[in-house]
Amino acid sequence: MNAHAPTSRTREAPQGDEEASAELKLGEFQDVDALTHSEAALVINALVAKRSADRKNINETEMLSKTRDYLDHFARFKRKENVEAVERLLSAHKELAKFERAQLGSLCCDTAEEAKTLVPSLQDKISDDDLQELLDEITKLMGYGN
Repeated sequence: MNAHAPTSRTREAPQGDEEASAELKLGEFQDVDALTHSEAALVINALVAKRSADRKNINETEMLSKTRDYLDHFARFKRKENVEAVERLLSAHKELAKFERAQLGSLCCDTAEEAKTLVPSLQDKISDDDLQELLDEITKLMGYGN
């Protein structure tokens, strides 16, 4: 008999067979626009700032507050110009799914090998050389005041 209370809630089984492995199976989210952490932070912070400027009730819930904290911590690019530049670099690669581009823009991998390990669906979509060139361009932007 276990004397300890469970440390987490039981989780409902996923409804579909979504997975982001060697083959992307994103179900209803397959062709949906995906944002990097930096893009999501810009959108949410702009919305909160606009509501505040309009003197609307922001009503920052615990969920919104935690989401903003998470994005502020993990967003690699803080300046709007750099976020937009990364998006332009990534969107030029039409061979990559929107999800894959968002992952690359959030993870900011150092090497093509690392990127293909973390995002296995990239394996047969882009050469190591082309991927490394893209990653190097993204890394350059990290040096410009983020």
